[in-house]
Amino acid sequence: MSKYYVVSSEILPEVLDKVMEAQTLLQSGQARRISEAVKKVGISRGTFYKYKDAVFSFNQDSSKRKAIFTIILKNETGSLSSVLSMLSSQKVNIIALNQSIPINGIASVTLTIDITDLANSTDDLLVLINSLDVVEKAELVAVE
Repeated sequence: MSKYYVVSSEILPEVLDKVMEAQTLLQSGQARRISEAVKKVGISRGTFYKYKDAVFSFNQDSSKRKAIFTIILKNETGSLSSVLSMLSSQKVNIIALNQSIPINGIASVTLTIDITDLANSTDDLLVLINSLDVVEKAELVAVE
């Protein structure tokens, strides 16, 4: 398993910054081909290919806190809507939602949410989710 570190670019070889610059040029459309991007930043194609899958920029969005909940919902009109409304009132943002087809009157929902702006704890949020009439059971799976 790979290990990842967040380090200052000041201590890394300059070539890694140039690989990131080339990736940015390609993603932004300022360069159409790898050969064009590496020429602009002054590195070889071989260097780019050597490091392109190992160097990533730190993005503030990736530092947002995330939580994953599984929820068993009653199959009633508006049940998912009531959960989402409650989450919205708690200042969380839905990142991903996966709902199964209802079977025997219940549906399984997996929610990945951004909890960066959550005022309370995830345990408090879990209590709120479980307190809804349409929720049979909710569990916190992970927090990142």
